[in-house]
Amino acid sequence: MRDIKVYIPKNSGFVQVLLVLASCIFATTTGYDSAVMTGFNIIPAYANYFKLDTVTRSVLTAVSFVGAIVSALSFGPICNKIGRKNTIIVSAFIKFLGIGLMAGAQSYGMFLAARVVLGFGSGISGIGTPTWLAETLPYKRRGSGLSLIFAVYFVGSLTAAGVTYGCSALSGNIGWRLPSALQGMFSGASLLIVLFCPESPRWLIYMGRTEEALQVVAYTHSNGDIAALETVAQHQEIIDNITWERENGETLSYAQVFRTASARKRILLVFSMVIFSTLTGNSIITYFLGSVLDQAGVTNSHTQLEINIVLQAWNLVCALVGSQLVDRIGRRTMALASVGCCTVFLFLLGGLTKLYGGSANTSGNYAVVAVIFLFQGSYAFGVTNLTLLYPPEVLSYSIRATGMAIFTAGNFSFTIFTVFAMPLALKHIGYKMYLINACWDVLQVAFIYFLWVETSGKTLEEIEAYFDGENHGDTENLGKEMLGGKNATSSVEPVDAR
Repeated sequence: MRDIKVYIPKNSGFVQVLLVLASCIFATTTGYDSAVMTGFNIIPAYANYFKLDTVTRSVLTAVSFVGAIVSALSFGPICNKIGRKNTIIVSAFIKFLGIGLMAGAQSYGMFLAARVVLGFGSGISGIGTPTWLAETLPYKRRGSGLSLIFAVYFVGSLTAAGVTYGCSALSGNIGWRLPSALQGMFSGASLLIVLFCPESPRWLIYMGRTEEALQVVAYTHSNGDIAALETVAQHQEIIDNITWERENGETLSYAQVFRTASARKRILLVFSMVIFSTLTGNSIITYFLGSVLDQAGVTNSHTQLEINIVLQAWNLVCALVGSQLVDRIGRRTMALASVGCCTVFLFLLGGLTKLYGGSANTSGNYAVVAVIFLFQGSYAFGVTNLTLLYPPEVLSYSIRATGMAIFTAGNFSFTIFTVFAMPLALKHIGYKMYLINACWDVLQVAFIYFLWVETSGKTLEEIEAYFDGENHGDTENLGKEMLGGKNATSSVEPVDAR
């Protein structure tokens, strides 16, 4: 067995901070990329250099998602083989390559290739990061930790909005080349932190490295004390669960995702999160804010960039507030509140755009902007936090990596649809698009109410037992025991791995 002490700090709180920080910085890359493309689409020099029209502009925005889809589907099984941590490291190096090509692009084709490579790296990290964090963090920190991954998406988008605004005044092509290059700082910082973080204990146990897994659980739960009650109980619960999955013939293949009724229910819930995160109505504002503001009567490019900066800051605040309340409110209640409010504000956005869009009524135009902020705030408060929290929670170990691959590929596939379809819909049917989307959101609220399962306050193994209808080992109700105040630092003899 390899002694991992040299790599990991002894203080569990510090280890948890490193795990969340590494994951969050990786996520900022996605936020940065989304907002930087929004900014580029407003900067005239970018469009002039590549001679872009509406279609080619959409292609450059959406093509990174194609790379992400391909990498997500191919890397699901690879994540199970090389480990969650190594998957994240691979994604970082691929992102570096894509960022370098993007910043130095000399032609439309080169920029297109750069977007594909960058998307390929994003697809891989979309599998590895949430899977790694969900399997490594203590369950009491899982909700706030995983929700922060996508909450800090807005740190990246806010940074990109500020950078593109500042660079837009620069002469020549530096206005889009410099923001492209600066994207690499996030992957670089996260890569350095990941090197001092442990591998997923669940992956280690599945690979037969149970003693290393016990060390990891100790370092994330009890300041390195491998005899602490909480550490021993959690370690044994993971062993029992993975043993149960193997004894019941569960494999790590894609076929396992659809083999049993419980697996199909899990993947249905995962796919619902794909739909909520892409079709609630946020994509058009995220990627084509300029077009939305044009219809609202706000046409000055510098004013649009300023609104973009303030909007990203507002989104960040709402997302951070939601991330701290997700365990108190619960996943299901938060989803109902978030999507419900988005529905109301989307109806309002459609109505106000019809009344004031393109008019000279300044108050009416900015009423539209206010509703955009309310809509985005509602989305950021709930859906943003649940996007990478709920899917890995409802998936069992045997289908977690492949399920997250399906989630990531599905998410990017639907994003491609929205990137191409929403601008055309906005152009041809205007405000009616918002009303149609709002009607769709009503169906999403009904789905959450009738089918979503609450996962807060439970270990991953307890969630699995709920779906399977039976406990998988002798360490029942670990979450309830710990929440009930049982001594988590009492020393006992470690249990032998079975």
